Amino acid sequence: MVLFEPWVMGPFTLANRVVMAPMTRNRADDDGVPAPYAAEYYRQRAGAGLIVTEATQPSASGRGYAGTPGIHSDEQEAAWRVIGEAVHTEGGLIFCQLMHTGRIGHTTLLPEGTPLVAPSAVRAELLVENSDGVEVEAEMPSAFTIDGIHSVIEDFASAAERAVAAGLDGIELHGANGYLLHQFLSAGTNVRDDEYGGDPKNRARFVVDLTAAVAERIGPERVGLRLSPGGKFNDMRGLDDDDTYLALLEGLEPLGIAYLHVLRRRSTPLHSELLRRWHSTFILNTGYFGSSDQDELEMHLRDGDAHLVSVGRYFISNPDLVERWRRGVPLAEWDEDTFYQGGPHGLIDYPAAT
Repeated sequence: MVLFEPWVMGPFTLANRVVMAPMTRNRADDDGVPAPYAAEYYRQRAGAGLIVTEATQPSASGRGYAGTPGIHSDEQEAAWRVIGEAVHTEGGLIFCQLMHTGRIGHTTLLPEGTPLVAPSAVRAELLVENSDGVEVEAEMPSAFTIDGIHSVIEDFASAAERAVAAGLDGIELHGANGYLLHQFLSAGTNVRDDEYGGDPKNRARFVVDLTAAVAERIGPERVGLRLSPGGKFNDMRGLDDDDTYLALLEGLEPLGIAYLHVLRRRSTPLHSELLRRWHSTFILNTGYFGSSDQDELEMHLRDGDAHLVSVGRYFISNPDLVERWRRGVPLAEWDEDTFYQGGPHGLIDYPAAT
């Protein structure tokens, strides 16, 4: 099966075509330090061709949820070093996903006096959790100044440097699911009239500039980007336009980054065009409501829909997912109640098949 074939991605040789998708698990402490048992969680899943970690904030001001890890302090970096070593001991590869949540979050989760920021002052019409875990209406964000944009780009570049210094193999920029990068890309959340808004090329500019800065800092072969064109999650309402994504790829092409990771539920002309225009590794994720069954993923690879496929929830309850598929072993069911509850239960106590 193509699923089990190796794939060369720049300097990295993936053992198979199955990527462990980034999944928030809310196990970090109040300082954003990954839990000690996180190393075991990732070690157990090192049979994936590539692991993309849970979303990780590049700065304290980018935090949108309690329990998410960061990679902007020495203590956090040290914890990620242990995680990277655990994965490498098993022969795996691991990229850290960097995410700033922008308008999604609450000021009680941020350092005192830090405002909620976004491309424009457009409030998300949804409920968010504050630092006490209470659902409240989302706050009105402040629009980034140009200096603020430059500052957050530096935050990402510094976080990427820390990830590589910690021994991780690279980073993935989270440009999907209604978080900061996606907010810049969408006409519904970016109503700026300066060089970072107004037309497709300008709406794509922040993501291009950010990717360029990170690639310059750690090398383009260590940088991936995740997108969800047309996604509605986090009150995005599908207010994307195809031209912005095509402008984005045009801006990214000279950078030569490692991969594009696209979240979709079904094929659309835009997704097909993104694949056609992309010249390095293309990863497909079928989404929360799409199928991640082995036969369907194999079909996507055989049909040329992608070079790699990423899988989320199956990896939660099947740490040895690729080996189970290879041997035809039935998959274990996950317990959704433990996805975000904290503690090792539901994280590291799903056994491998005997």
